[in-house]
Amino acid sequence: MKHDTVTPYKTSDPKKVQVAQMFDNISHSYDFLNHFFSLGIDKLWRKKSVRLMKAVAPKQILDVATGTGDFAFEALKLNPEKVTGLDISKGMLKVGREKIAKRREESRMEFVHGDSESMPFPDNTFGAVTVGFGVRNFQDLEAGLREMHRVLAKDGMAVVLEFSKPKRFPMKQLYFAYFRFVMPLLGKLISKDKSAYNYLPESVMAFPEGQDFEDILADAGYRDTRRYPVTGGIATIYTARK
Repeated sequence: MKHDTVTPYKTSDPKKVQVAQMFDNISHSYDFLNHFFSLGIDKLWRKKSVRLMKAVAPKQILDVATGTGDFAFEALKLNPEKVTGLDISKGMLKVGREKIAKRREESRMEFVHGDSESMPFPDNTFGAVTVGFGVRNFQDLEAGLREMHRVLAKDGMAVVLEFSKPKRFPMKQLYFAYFRFVMPLLGKLISKDKSAYNYLPESVMAFPEGQDFEDILADAGYRDTRRYPVTGGIATIYTARK
């Protein structure tokens, strides 16, 4: 199945509409479930992703599909002038803005409602563009990556953190059992949205990873693409330059 045909609710609505609805529905429990399902390891993945950006010392950072802002908050450790988060879900942004206020980071952070395929920013604006567990949700993956490339400054870095599929025993078998059975059941019980946590494993299975994703990045105009598998291949960090 092609990745852009995998949708949360299997309705006739465009994928981006369904994705926005899904995240609005689960925004109240998203942070808890996100860290719960990964046993908190996702925090280490973001830390490593941000460390990889140190080389470009970005002053302006854009976090696409920011959700409630976990990647954006981690990026503050690079001491940029500003971190901007963009997301299509108003529900997720509401939670994220509450976190900004609670942490008193209004002077350094801003969250914007928008579409990853048509972003409200000028060309060559950001020294780094990040996206954590969000490219799978793009309606048009290639268009979203090209748009990220457009707003990225020359020599800037794009960092994509995304789930991948472990290849070795026993991680592979444990991972698939957890993703296919445990996660949908617990997700339904806690978030009250069964479709959201069925969509997650389906979207991961259909997503192009490894060299296939690096090739897509290259086709979108990026150079110096690299990948860093983490935690036995459960996820992969991809970096690329403009």
